[in-house]
Amino acid sequence: MFDLKFNNVSKRYLLKSGAEPGRRTRWPALGLRSQAEVWAVRDVSFEVEQGEAFGIVGHNGAGKSTILKLLSSITAPTRGEIAIRGRLSALVEIGAGFHGQLTGRENINLSGTILGMTRSEIARKVDSIIEFAGIGEYIDFPVKKYSSGMYVRLGFSIAAHLDPDIVLLDEVLAVGDAAFQIKCLDLIQELRAAGRTIVLVTHDLAAMVRLCDRAMLLQSGRIVLTGPPRKVIDEYMTIGFADPPPSTALSEKPAGCRGVAFVSGDLNASIRTGYPMIARLSYHAPEGLRNVVFKISLYWPSGYLCSELATSGTNSPLDLPPGSGTVEFCCPVLALQPGLYRVDITLESHGSVIDRHLRCSTLCVDPGKMMLGDFYFDHTWRILDQS
Repeated sequence: MFDLKFNNVSKRYLLKSGAEPGRRTRWPALGLRSQAEVWAVRDVSFEVEQGEAFGIVGHNGAGKSTILKLLSSITAPTRGEIAIRGRLSALVEIGAGFHGQLTGRENINLSGTILGMTRSEIARKVDSIIEFAGIGEYIDFPVKKYSSGMYVRLGFSIAAHLDPDIVLLDEVLAVGDAAFQIKCLDLIQELRAAGRTIVLVTHDLAAMVRLCDRAMLLQSGRIVLTGPPRKVIDEYMTIGFADPPPSTALSEKPAGCRGVAFVSGDLNASIRTGYPMIARLSYHAPEGLRNVVFKISLYWPSGYLCSELATSGTNSPLDLPPGSGTVEFCCPVLALQPGLYRVDITLESHGSVIDRHLRCSTLCVDPGKMMLGDFYFDHTWRILDQS
């Protein structure tokens, strides 16, 4: 049984402009202003089952937030039908409706009422809302004096205490500091365990893999793919971050990268934290090439360079003969924490880039040996004799 259903839904915005944004033009014959059309969502159909966690991924402008606004009735569809079963809580525009002159406590009552809570329900939950937001000592200060982090934490906490059947989450994992983000993740896990239906929009792809049962990829307001989160994210990484057409064809380059693959040291297992991993980078060199360096760069979803595998640092430079081949990197102990990593590959010669492919693949690391923090360190320990 579904809780949410989109049936051929489209959303159109009209911009009073001509060919260029911001410019007003008139039809020469009629003297009327032209209106440019922007279709944020076009002919989108999908269902979310009761108790399912459904992720939506896509680049900026793909239509993700528009879908959440349509579901939460912030805006109405231009055409198509939307069906919703149950009480819905939308953590979309967190803190919208707060009054700057009112205190945090007063805004809890105001915002809670707007979101559909009864007065007795607010009174019963106010202490929990304040505790979750982590702003107890400032709760009776006007919210105009709050930092941006305090502001959104309070808004998130109010919306999270609605006890909804359906929860819409838009980039909530980017709210607040690391400690508060852990609270958000724990809350989502609790909602899942309680059988709530969840629709999640986030750029944290690793979190989407962990939290969602299915995912949907949007591009330019249309559905590209719906399916298992890992399959959808792989497609997202492939089409969304495709390199621009190279200025020089591969046959005209002295050498080029062909692809990259990751396998576990145990071929029957997945890639896991604390266990061996093998990375293979294939290449083709129409001509011989001297003093070559191959690199595999791994990035966290935030875009920060996490680690890099490279052939540099050896005693003698690497020279390539003409032909094709594969460079194999062997990692005896994979130190990366579980998650999804973006992959770039690069080929250099004499310090200059010969070929580079950005965001050409992903590396999914499953949980393995227990770890805390960002990296796993393989280690042993002993107690030395004490005098």
